[in-house]
Amino acid sequence: MRAIPFVEVQEVNGQKVVIATGKRKTAVARAVIRPGSGIVKINGVPLTIWPMEVARLKMMEPLALAGRDLVNKVDIDVTVSGGGFMGQASAVRMAIARGLVEYFQSKELLNLYMLYDSTMIKGDERRTEPKKPGLKHARSKRQKAYR
Repeated sequence: MRAIPFVEVQEVNGQKVVIATGKRKTAVARAVIRPGSGIVKINGVPLTIWPMEVARLKMMEPLALAGRDLVNKVDIDVTVSGGGFMGQASAVRMAIARGLVEYFQSKELLNLYMLYDSTMIKGDERRTEPKKPGLKHARSKRQKAYR
């Protein structure tokens, strides 16, 4: 199986613990996956009561694709910081997907995530373009008059 980037496996008290990192723009999420009963928390808040619905649905995608039987075997604690709420949601989504694939060592789960949306595992390399000197924005120019 291919190595998943930014994933670390540890042994704590005889149990397997996976620490996975996900990044999107300036948001960074670290997911700790350990044996448990299916509890998912983001910054200490249960995912089911996360305030922004669009972000919550995005963060739940890897859990929904994996299925209840796999998700109910683990507890997931995610710490996320930086960026806006959608960047954070994408970073959390990536960290959870990478962590689940590594925890269960499942090639089928990896293929499912890659077919659904490859940025769940690989990430999105797009960044903001830097502002140019003398201009207001990255690509703004002065208007040109032809007559």
